[in-house]
Amino acid sequence: MKESTGKLLHGGDYNPEQWLDHPKILEKDTERFKEAGINTVSLGIFSWAFLEPEEGVYRFDWMEKIINHLYENGISVILATPSGARPRWLAEKYPEVLRVNSRRERELFGRRHNHCLTSPVYREKVYQIDYQLSRRFGRHPAVRMWHISNEYGGECHCPLCQEAFRGWIRKRYQTTERLNSRWCTAFWSHVYTDFSQVESPSPLGEDSIQALDLDWKRFVTEQTVDFMRQEICAVRDGGSDLPVTTNLMYDFEGLDYARMAPELDVISWDNYPTWHKADDWTIALDACMQHDLMRSLKRQPFLLIESCPGATNWQSVSHLPAPGIHKAAGLMAVAHGSDSVMYFQLRQSRGSEEKFHGAVIDHYGGNDTRMFREVCDTGETLEKLGELAGTETRARAAVVYDTENKWAIKGSKGPRNKNMYYKETVFKSYRALREQGVDVDVINETQDLTPYRFVAAPMVYLFREGFERKLREYVEQGGTLFATYWSGVVDENDRCYLGGTPHGLMDVFGLRAEEIDGLYDGETNGIVPADGTTSGAAGGRYSCAHLCELVKPTTAETLMVYENHFYGGMPALLKNRYGKGTVYYLCADAEQRLYDSFYPEILREAGVRPLLEDMRIPKGLSVTSRENETYRYLILQNFSGEEQNVLCPAGEKILGGEGNRISPLETWVFRQKK
Repeated sequence: MKESTGKLLHGGDYNPEQWLDHPKILEKDTERFKEAGINTVSLGIFSWAFLEPEEGVYRFDWMEKIINHLYENGISVILATPSGARPRWLAEKYPEVLRVNSRRERELFGRRHNHCLTSPVYREKVYQIDYQLSRRFGRHPAVRMWHISNEYGGECHCPLCQEAFRGWIRKRYQTTERLNSRWCTAFWSHVYTDFSQVESPSPLGEDSIQALDLDWKRFVTEQTVDFMRQEICAVRDGGSDLPVTTNLMYDFEGLDYARMAPELDVISWDNYPTWHKADDWTIALDACMQHDLMRSLKRQPFLLIESCPGATNWQSVSHLPAPGIHKAAGLMAVAHGSDSVMYFQLRQSRGSEEKFHGAVIDHYGGNDTRMFREVCDTGETLEKLGELAGTETRARAAVVYDTENKWAIKGSKGPRNKNMYYKETVFKSYRALREQGVDVDVINETQDLTPYRFVAAPMVYLFREGFERKLREYVEQGGTLFATYWSGVVDENDRCYLGGTPHGLMDVFGLRAEEIDGLYDGETNGIVPADGTTSGAAGGRYSCAHLCELVKPTTAETLMVYENHFYGGMPALLKNRYGKGTVYYLCADAEQRLYDSFYPEILREAGVRPLLEDMRIPKGLSVTSRENETYRYLILQNFSGEEQNVLCPAGEKILGGEGNRISPLETWVFRQKK
């Protein structure tokens, strides 16, 4: 994916097995695909029952016919392994493949993704179908990539998984003494005397040891990665060396995607924004943050492999996107580093679970629908932007958003058990950076900080091993860090650090956290300028809610203070110089306006320049960049709902109308010689 192919992929999930008895429909599909500029389809994701209708009997001829036909019409294939939905015969003959839930109930056959990833039988059956598919199609000229399974997720608590979990725990801790120490089992006298006593968390059993819950989630991730690795091995053993990907999901808590990324050649994900639920700019920014997270997993272009042409059917309310949203959302993915715009689904299913999910070709089947026309328009635009394929985003600012930290905060048992607003707090930093016209990477605690001049690390409650050292070195060497309350509180086992927090960084931050106040819903405090503050941005009053931390400064300068409660007048925002760098520390969950006011000043100090330096970027105007060794591409998109006046940057406008007024939902692209 690092090398430009000169083509952005346009297509989506295609399920011809649903229409094998309608050959005229299949023939018409290809005509519609070509008309819409579809150049790639994902094939075979849920086809196992048709590929292996009975154990050991493989019927691939129908798929070969489809692949050949697509290839003859200039359409390439991302071929899936079908493990996401097994055939009924497999569950009937081998009930061990059925998942057991946390209440220790074995589930019946149904839905999808309800298989046991530990089951040797299931692993063997998956290996065989994957291997056979690779032997048959792995070198077919139409096939460009492997789509490994589909939306990995879920967990199994069966006896096989329990035994595997115990083995994983035994390897991790070696002795029960070490396990008891790391898990703090002396509390409530929950001491283990043998590894055989270890069970996964359950509402019927142990659910009070947060370290157990964290380790279970890590184990589920490792089991999933190991299962995926075996699938990849199967296609390699079958003779295919094509790139592999799997489709990740929006803000998914069930797996740590940072553990999956090294096994994949390309990151892919599924994007389904809830357009019009809030203002479209906020919805767009939320999706942008996920795009940037996916791109940052490997710091290379990714694939938008699923999105919806129209309304979904599985969200609580399926709101139709207004005209123009479809194209703008697809180009938004490209602006943030995607080399594709792909959909679920290409042809709408006639029945069952997703018969009302949006599709390029609906039940009517014509080419004169609004959505089909918008897909055609998107395809034409992607054809014009082919030179962006393979180009990279080189951000100089990053926001830390870590899955293990998210798990730990959610299970921390205080100071607010209703909602700690971790993602919302991270989003405030992300939004402030994006609205300054700055490219942003969204990274986890394990990733390198050295490419960035500015890093925001909000609410890093759990420090992964070595993270405090990484932050210290980053600031020492000249980086600018924005940190917040509830940071450096526990280790990887959710054990509270002794000796003060933020752990290992009190000298770097120039302060020590003493207490934290959880506010009731609807309760607020104020943040106001400190007497004699040196910050030009510290004017006015800002509201804060949810969490207010009380800190004792040592070397840090107080820029703003709390307005009310018994801690009125105590520090709320501080600044500390350390080594060659600077740390800003925000003590409370402040409103967005505070971030918007301070970040321009902080970014100037950090030397992070906006992509559009000669104008104030209006709210709702997205500015991003992609580049290669020869060109930088500036991409402007208007999600404000109003026409905006833009001072056009230097370079050739390769997409967009004449003049300097950008219409709502319009996208402009400028090519700049480096």
